[in-house]
Amino acid sequence: MAKVSLFKQDGTQAGEVELNDAVFGIEPNETVVFDVVLSQRASLRQGTHAHKNRSLVSGGGKKPWRQKGTGRARQGSNRSPQWRGGGTVFGPTPSDYSYKLPQKVRRLALKSVYSAKVAEGNFVAVDALNFDAPKTSEFAKVIEALSLERKVLVVLPNEGNEFAALSARNLTNVKVATANTTSVLDVVSADKLLVVESALSQIEEVLA
Repeated sequence: MAKVSLFKQDGTQAGEVELNDAVFGIEPNETVVFDVVLSQRASLRQGTHAHKNRSLVSGGGKKPWRQKGTGRARQGSNRSPQWRGGGTVFGPTPSDYSYKLPQKVRRLALKSVYSAKVAEGNFVAVDALNFDAPKTSEFAKVIEALSLERKVLVVLPNEGNEFAALSARNLTNVKVATANTTSVLDVVSADKLLVVESALSQIEEVLA
């Protein structure tokens, strides 16, 4: 099993932690990662785009002029598409772009991005993140002590650590997730991965 250094939140080393190779030591499957990221980005689309067709625009109840004898083209409504203020033809309608991939594919993608972070040296394990109260400045000190720059994804255990989550949410380029809510898109978007030791076992329990 691969080993990574285990740090305390003040930046000092607290030993090492073993990682399950079935989760953190596989050969990353880039194709699967691409497919999952694509599906997750599609699910983020609101799909609320819409237009007004001739049945939704106001007006147009009366025939503009009689059918024959005027020398003009026949018209049934002044809200037809060819009129100013008329309805739109073939415009966008509300759509749901989300779709699901098989669970095995999603899990393989997660293991792939976790393994890639470990291989790149962008995986940092911390024994605990304990805060007496929500304090953004205190979490900023943790980020500085661990030399975490640019985008950081903090993975907390599924329960507890509420103060840590509240302390980190206002920091620029820091995103917080739990062991069971971390997505492939979150991991790919982050430059560094900061994982609490108790969350490691929860991740391995699900993915191993």
